[in-house]
Amino acid sequence: MAIEFRLNGETVTLDVEPDMPLLWAIREKAGLTGTKFGCGIALCGACTVHLDGTPVRSCSLPVETVAGSDVTTIEGGSGTAFAAIQTAWRELDVVQCGYCQSGQIMSAAALLTENPEPSDADIDDAMSGNLCRCATYHRIRKAIHRASDLMKETADA
Repeated sequence: MAIEFRLNGETVTLDVEPDMPLLWAIREKAGLTGTKFGCGIALCGACTVHLDGTPVRSCSLPVETVAGSDVTTIEGGSGTAFAAIQTAWRELDVVQCGYCQSGQIMSAAALLTENPEPSDADIDDAMSGNLCRCATYHRIRKAIHRASDLMKETADA
């Protein structure tokens, strides 16, 4: 079955089974491997993408449900929040093994887009579904605060 949607700003038509998880359609059919497979049951967050601007777990989302929608993967992330997050992640050396980071970044970008000055509680709530085997949670939280500061600096410039 042909499923049409916008992937990172480009209209794509993928010939896939309608119940194929979006994750596998993105990775295997569209060739974008930045979105990772973690648990397969939408609990770890490694597969997080944005669906019409909202973070979702792509491993358990049938591709047919995104027909006509906008899907953004880590490869397509752009804008002020993404730029600030990338800078903060590098400055604070957030990544250890890196496997979970695309999902972490996608969730953080959604948070900062919605709430550019989050509290620790806001960050903990928004990031609670993203697991990190290396336990870099304190660096992730610090980097989200730093990204918020960078966004303010950019806006003030």
